[in-house]
Amino acid sequence: AMAHGHGPGRCRCCGEEAAERGAAWGLYLRIDRQRLQCLNERREGSGATVFRPWEERGDRSQFVESDEDEELLFNIPFTGSVKLKAVLVMGEDDGSHPAELRLFRNIPHMSFDDTAKEPEQTLGLSRDPLGELEYPTKISRFSNVHHLSMHFPKNFGAETTKILYIGLKGEWAEPHRHEVTICTYEASANPADHTLAQITPQTHFIS
Repeated sequence: AMAHGHGPGRCRCCGEEAAERGAAWGLYLRIDRQRLQCLNERREGSGATVFRPWEERGDRSQFVESDEDEELLFNIPFTGSVKLKAVLVMGEDDGSHPAELRLFRNIPHMSFDDTAKEPEQTLGLSRDPLGELEYPTKISRFSNVHHLSMHFPKNFGAETTKILYIGLKGEWAEPHRHEVTICTYEASANPADHTLAQITPQTHFIS
């Protein structure tokens, strides 16, 4: 078990530690759910339900199951820039649990055809029915992620793959708003144009 890391006599475990741990897995709040996609999901919209609060990871009524075969592909756009530090994948303790995860960054609208590309990282997964196994990412490759694709190519032998919960741990930063800078620049340029137009006739008048 991990050390608590509180000073002596200040240990209000373990609710506090659980709250801290839950906050660490808060990147689901930064997903642009309007644009989130799960390809090959059996029930439309079910892929989105696996991204939920850490405390609710044990809710087995919310899950996604693959349809045609064992593959699942998530396209996850974020509302800013994310530094992804770790992932957690929870499934049933049987053959439907995904056995491998391939991570791609910043390839919006990935299709199964695109998964032929080389991923940024491939993770061999173990069965994790309780949501306890963290898989650290190569942070240098996932330090400026606007869009994350998670490809689950295979499971432990079942016809279909079932995922109960996906946790994403990391940091989030506000998006850089380039378009705002441009607008401000144009707005400040316009009054200058008008000023010039007003000055010009007067200049002629004086001369």
